Amino acid sequence: MSATQHCLTGCAIGEVLGMVIGTALGLHGAITVVLAIALAFFCGYLLTIRSVLRSGAGLAAALRIALVADTVSITVMEIVDNTIVVGIPGAMNAGLTSALFWGSLVLSLAIAFVVTVPVNKWMIDRGLGHAKVHAIAH
Repeated sequence: MSATQHCLTGCAIGEVLGMVIGTALGLHGAITVVLAIALAFFCGYLLTIRSVLRSGAGLAAALRIALVADTVSITVMEIVDNTIVVGIPGAMNAGLTSALFWGSLVLSLAIAFVVTVPVNKWMIDRGLGHAKVHAIAH
């Protein structure tokens, strides 16, 4: 499950970073969500690539493995967490010092994690997704 943890940790880091940057810069909510999604994918892939590179694989192979392993997982995580954040009244307009801002992020990521872990387990049990990373990096 370490590959799943890398993916979900990277996704959460990117999501929070995107929301913080977008909010701090006063960006429109839609632009903030797009930024958060882009950074979630970038950070999720990056942590997986780092893990695969440590196993001795080359950069091209590591990139290919990360794309195959993480895309479904990050997509599910992002759909769930952004749907929740956008659906919480006032969350997208709350400032960085607001409990609503941080609470909505924590809640959305916690729920997204709970939804995404079984998806990853289902894929791993079938030799898909993070099973590709486990085969190389562990």
